[in-house]
Amino acid sequence: MSEKNRDGSSRSARERLQQQREREKAREKQRRVLIVSAAVVGVLGLAAVVGVIAANTGGKGSSDKAGPVVPPAGAVGGDKPAIQTGKADAPSTLAIWEDFRCPACASFENAFRDTIHELEAAGALKTEYHLATLIDRNMGGSGSLRAANAAACAQDAGKFTAYHDVLYINQPQETDDAFAKNDKLIELAAKVPGLDTPAFRSCVEDGTHDSWVDKSNEAFRNSDFRGTPSVLLNGESVFPTKGNEQISPENLKKWVAEANKGKKPGTASPAAGAGPSR
Repeated sequence: MSEKNRDGSSRSARERLQQQREREKAREKQRRVLIVSAAVVGVLGLAAVVGVIAANTGGKGSSDKAGPVVPPAGAVGGDKPAIQTGKADAPSTLAIWEDFRCPACASFENAFRDTIHELEAAGALKTEYHLATLIDRNMGGSGSLRAANAAACAQDAGKFTAYHDVLYINQPQETDDAFAKNDKLIELAAKVPGLDTPAFRSCVEDGTHDSWVDKSNEAFRNSDFRGTPSVLLNGESVFPTKGNEQISPENLKKWVAEANKGKKPGTASPAAGAGPSR
């Protein structure tokens, strides 16, 4: 065999090996991502990717150290910890299980944020946010945990809703664990008037609510949910569909109106620490 032919064969072997490795990577990604689908979910034809990130069933939690479970102000849910927003006596409840690193969660939040705030302000709906850390476990890193702890710290300051929205609006790429840096989380807190205080910074840097976030993530893993976001209206799954209907801002309003027929809107103040629904 000529040297030229040998070089060609060597390159072909390397190319085949590279292709095989790429196929293996694709198969691994396919195993990790359970569902990724495109849906039109926003006003004016806003296209968003909605998906379910497969939950990894191994291990216990995300934090490096165990500590006492310190719930944020006004936390609800008991064994299924949550931060509640909206009027506490609103007739319907939207439960959202989500991960601050999850791109599908950001797609959901960015498409439905205004609708949820509108329903909360009208007293039609209260929302319970259950914080999970699936991406940390599936991809490595600690951004899910760090961001969730920071959001719980914002709850202590009565700024959860605004900071929660800021985190999703500024979510990094899934592979970029930028939220693992407390400095980044504190930098984003400056976008919420009155949040960047010594108390908030200490809460973020000390990981005050890490074990509470772990408890919430454990509740998610022990549930029947397949991934994030998991969204339930009065206990019934509505994401990505409710029955034969695709979720959309218009359909969410319709479903809440149907559930609330004959019921009075809520008038009570938001749960302690939640702050106004906007």
